[in-house]
Amino acid sequence: MSELAEKFEQHNYETSSAYSSPNEIVLRADQTKGPQHPNRWAEIRASIREPLAEFLGSMILLILGCGGNCQVVLSTNTAVASSPKGSYFSINFAWALALGISIWVSGGVSGGHLNPAVTLALASFRDFPWKKVPSYCIAQLLGCFCGAAIVYANYYHAINLYEGGSGIRTISGTGDLFATYAADYMTSVGCFFSEFLASAMLIIAILAATDKKNIAPPTGLVPFVICLAFLVIGMTLGMETGYAINPARDLGPRIFTAMAGYGKEVFNFRHQYWLWCPILGSITGMQCGALAYDLFIYTGSDSIINKSRTRRPRSYATNGLDAV
Repeated sequence: MSELAEKFEQHNYETSSAYSSPNEIVLRADQTKGPQHPNRWAEIRASIREPLAEFLGSMILLILGCGGNCQVVLSTNTAVASSPKGSYFSINFAWALALGISIWVSGGVSGGHLNPAVTLALASFRDFPWKKVPSYCIAQLLGCFCGAAIVYANYYHAINLYEGGSGIRTISGTGDLFATYAADYMTSVGCFFSEFLASAMLIIAILAATDKKNIAPPTGLVPFVICLAFLVIGMTLGMETGYAINPARDLGPRIFTAMAGYGKEVFNFRHQYWLWCPILGSITGMQCGALAYDLFIYTGSDSIINKSRTRRPRSYATNGLDAV
């Protein structure tokens, strides 16, 4: 027994003396670890996982949403289908389900914004890091662009039949299946207000669905609730402008259609309608919608509306702790 104790003490001494400094302990600990990522792509993905999720979610949104537009409208031509395959409700339902599925795909990684206006609203009112805003918005725009391109490729021959030839591309024919264009009777102010209002309704629904101090659903059901909100917005406020309520959802496909033969008219429509209605209308609408929700309902400390008015002591800042 005493011999065993001597061996134990000797082992303890050798173990403790082997790591003579904290730096060596860290070094040896790192050496015993296996590789953090199994391959190079896994390492790259880990560094840009959130933008990748936004890209994929936005692409799925456009594939299923614009795909619904194309199926319903193109099938009204007897050269494409023997009978129409859907209605305006089908379009609304397709976009709503597309949004819900897209959020399910990306939400656990990036939050499932899929919309620059949502990202900006969360940065303004929910402490979403501003440094992440550019990468999110770029990923959303690229995802929507690619989604529109995929739908165009899928329905290419049907588009040719509907337009009357492979070299014919018009906004009134099939261009509005990808980007949004307001009804002819709408005034410029009316167009802006329609997008503003629909966008405000959407962000209010999103904030309510994620507010744990309200009647928030379980996390896994949040996409379904947002899906329902988007559906009712389309059924009540969507007719006049096509309810883009998402700058990337409109600009991505608009850029693609300009490249696909629809011409510069996609940007010249109604004196740069694309800028002041789908982009500025949706961004300002969501900012005001988020402001309204926080003024009347939200009590969380992460909102700028609920920030404490108490100033921090001067010594707190001079000690360098204000950056923590």
